[in-house]
Amino acid sequence: MSADDRTVFETPWFSVLARPVADGRPYYLLALPDYVSVVAVTDDGRMILVRQFRAVVERETIELPSGHVDEGESPEQAARRELLEETGYVAERMELLGTLVPDVGRLGNRMWCYFAKGVVPSAAPVEREAGVSVVELSQADALACAADGRIDHALNLAPLFLALAQQKLTLR
Repeated sequence: MSADDRTVFETPWFSVLARPVADGRPYYLLALPDYVSVVAVTDDGRMILVRQFRAVVERETIELPSGHVDEGESPEQAARRELLEETGYVAERMELLGTLVPDVGRLGNRMWCYFAKGVVPSAAPVEREAGVSVVELSQADALACAADGRIDHALNLAPLFLALAQQKLTLR
């Protein structure tokens, strides 16, 4: 956020900022919390995804465990929390695949992409997020869902690409 930014609209989820640009007119952008997404894989190579209804697209979607970074929380802490809340799984180790800019034209946040290998169900009882169900797929089936449009959320396709490019996932 620039010192010259002016908040023109605010909600609990985002703020609209006006930023002065060279020609003097305001450029409008959205300020919102950073975002995390987790490519989670079990020891036997199955990917842990979630299915949930999304009002914006008016249908159920298949997604990676994902969400916003809360105030005072590190991106890795948020990734661990989202994985647990949405799936009931935990990861001993989270590896940062990369940090991305979700939309260079309008969004003023970052997206932290993590890879978690060897995820297991939590030993402690977990109250999972309502309306979210776990989907376990082979890596090949999950990537087929990405290729044929069953997984169509761009902020999920990017971490999958990073995981493939860094040879964390295989097509077999």
